[in-house]
Amino acid sequence: MVDSFEKVPCFIYDNSKQGSIAIAKTIAALIKAKEQENKPCVLGLATGSSPKQLYAELVRMHREEGLSFKHVTTFNLDEYYPIDADALQSYKRFMHTNLFNHIDILPQNIHIPDGSIPKDQVKAHCVAYEAAIEAAGGIDLQVLGIGNNGHIGFNEPGSNLFSKTRLITLDNSTRLANSFEFTSVSQVPRLAITMGISTILKARKIILMAWGPLKAPVVQMAAEGAVTDHVPASLLQHHDDVSFFMDTAAATELTRNKSPWLTGDCEWSTDMIKKAVTQMALKLNKPVLSLTDRDYNDFGLSDLLVEKGEAYGVNLQVYYMLRDSITGWPGGKPNAVIPHHPERSTPYPKKAIIFSPHPDDDIISMGGTFQRLHDQGHEVHVAYQTSGNIAVTDEFVTRFLDFAVGFEDMFGINSEMSQKILQEARVFLQSKKSNQIDTPEIRAIKGLIRRCEAKATCRYVGLTDDKAHFMNLPFYETGAIEKKPMGEEDIVLTMALLRSIKPQQIYCAGDLADPHGTHKVCLDIIFESMRRLKEAGDEWIKECWVWLYKGAWQEWDISEIEMAIPMSPDQVMKKRFGIFIHQSQKDAVPFQGSDSREFWQRAEERNANTANIYAQLGLTQYAAMEAFRRWHY
Repeated sequence: MVDSFEKVPCFIYDNSKQGSIAIAKTIAALIKAKEQENKPCVLGLATGSSPKQLYAELVRMHREEGLSFKHVTTFNLDEYYPIDADALQSYKRFMHTNLFNHIDILPQNIHIPDGSIPKDQVKAHCVAYEAAIEAAGGIDLQVLGIGNNGHIGFNEPGSNLFSKTRLITLDNSTRLANSFEFTSVSQVPRLAITMGISTILKARKIILMAWGPLKAPVVQMAAEGAVTDHVPASLLQHHDDVSFFMDTAAATELTRNKSPWLTGDCEWSTDMIKKAVTQMALKLNKPVLSLTDRDYNDFGLSDLLVEKGEAYGVNLQVYYMLRDSITGWPGGKPNAVIPHHPERSTPYPKKAIIFSPHPDDDIISMGGTFQRLHDQGHEVHVAYQTSGNIAVTDEFVTRFLDFAVGFEDMFGINSEMSQKILQEARVFLQSKKSNQIDTPEIRAIKGLIRRCEAKATCRYVGLTDDKAHFMNLPFYETGAIEKKPMGEEDIVLTMALLRSIKPQQIYCAGDLADPHGTHKVCLDIIFESMRRLKEAGDEWIKECWVWLYKGAWQEWDISEIEMAIPMSPDQVMKKRFGIFIHQSQKDAVPFQGSDSREFWQRAEERNANTANIYAQLGLTQYAAMEAFRRWHY
C-alpha cells in the first residue's frame, strides 16, 4: 500500500544523479531498440536545471559506451520569446552547450522553437512545428521537468487540455523562478513558445523529472491530487505510459513519506513518532500535551496508540524531545552534565568551522549561533567556500571604481597599473552586452567587494582576520551562473583546511533549495572530504560533529530539528545589522530566485516562524530560533 495514494508511477532515487542515470538508461534502451527496428527514435527534450545531469550522462554514454544519436530526431519543448539564439539564456544555446555539441546527432534532426522570428510569423511557425512532429512519426519519448506552479513546458496554470504549440504569456511566478538565469526579473522575457498539453500527451511515453525540495509540494499535487488545469502536470494522469522520476527531497510531500502511517503498516521509530505527533498537533492547532486519544484516532494514528499506549505517554515523549532540542549553548554547556543536550560539554572550548557557501550565508543562516559560539569562548573559524562574485551588480562595481579613482586623485597616488585596470573595467561595463561574461578583472573586483564585506562581518562578530578563510573553490569560478561539477582540487583544498584546524564542530549549509545549486556542490565537497579524512585515519575526525543549517531559502521541518538556538529581540537586531554589512547584497540582488524579499527579511521571518512553531506546540515562546540537524558520517 506504500504507493496507494499515487495516481502515476513514482520512482524515487537517493539523489538527482542516480535518477538522471536511470532516465538516461531508459532513453538509451529506446534508441537501441528503434535502431534494431531500423526506425528513427524521436525524443521530446526539456531544458532548465532538471535535465542537465541527464544530458551529461547521455554524453558520457556516447563517448564511453558508443551510444549513437545518428538516427535520433529531437523536438524541444519550448523557448523564450523574444530572445536571440546566441543569448546566454536561450534554450537553443543551452541544448547545444549541454548536449548537441557533444554527440553525433545530425543538425537537420534538431528542432527547437525559434525565439527570434518576427511576431507576425510566430503562429505559422507553431503550426509548422506541429506538422514537423507529425511528419517525424510523433514523439516516442517526451522528457519533462515541472515548474513550481505545476507547469510542464511553458504551459502555465489554466492551459487547456487540447492546447497545441503556441505563444504563451509566462506566469509571474515562472519569471521569478527563472530570474536566477538573468541579472534581474525585469530581463526575463514575458512570453515563450511552447508545445501544448495536447502535443505532449500525444507522445507514446512520458517521463517527468523532479529534483530538490522546492518541487516537493507540486509533485505531490501532480501525482496524488485531482486532475486540474490549475496544476498542468496533473493532466499527465490521463496518459497511459507516464512515470515520475524524483529524488528523495522532491518526494518528501508524497503520502508515503509525509504521512506513511496512512499507507499501511508503519515502523514506529522515535523519529517517526516525533514526525507524526508534531504534524498532528500543528494541523489541529493544539499543544502536544493537549492531544487526546480521540485526536490520535481521527488523525489515523490509532496504530501508534495500540503499540505505545495512551496518548498521555506519547505526548510526553514528543514534548521532551522538542524541549531537549532547545539550547542557548551551541558549543555545549561547560562544567555541566545534561544527558539529552544536543552537544557535548567537553571539550571546552571547542574549535568550530562555519562553512559558508557564499560570503554571507554564515551571518544570514546562523548569525545568532555564530555570535553565541564566539561569545561563549570557542575558537570560531569561517570558511567562505566561493567568491560569490556573480551576485554583485555592475552598478556596484562602478560605484567602487569611482571610489578607487577618487581615492587616488585625493591622495595624489598615480599607479599606472591600477589606472589601466580601472579604465579597462569602466570601458567594459559601459559596453557590456547581455550575453557577455565578465572579464577576469571584473570578477576579481566583484570578489574583492564580497571578501571585504565578509571580513567586516567577522570583525563585527569579534573574530580576528586570521579566522576568516577565503577558499575560492575552483568549481565556482566560471564567470557564469552555470558552475562546474565538484572537482578534485575543491576536495583537496577543503581537506587541507580541515586538517590545519582539526575542529570539534563543523557547521555547513544543508539547504539544497538554493536555486543556483552552489549550496549542493559545497555540501558534497564537505561530505567527500570528510569521507576521505575518515578513511585516511585522521584521529581528530572521530571527535568532530557536523551540524547542518539551512540557508536563505527554507528551514528544517520541526520534526527534523535536533538543535534549536533561541534568540532574544536584541540578538535578532544584532544579526540584522550583521547582514546589513553585506551592502552589495542589499536591495536589488541579481540571481535572487523567486523570493523577492531581502535576505535579512527572509532570515528574520524564518527564524521567527521556527520560534512560533515551538510555541504552538507548547514550548516557551522566543523571539526567534536558528535550527540545525546533525549529520552522521
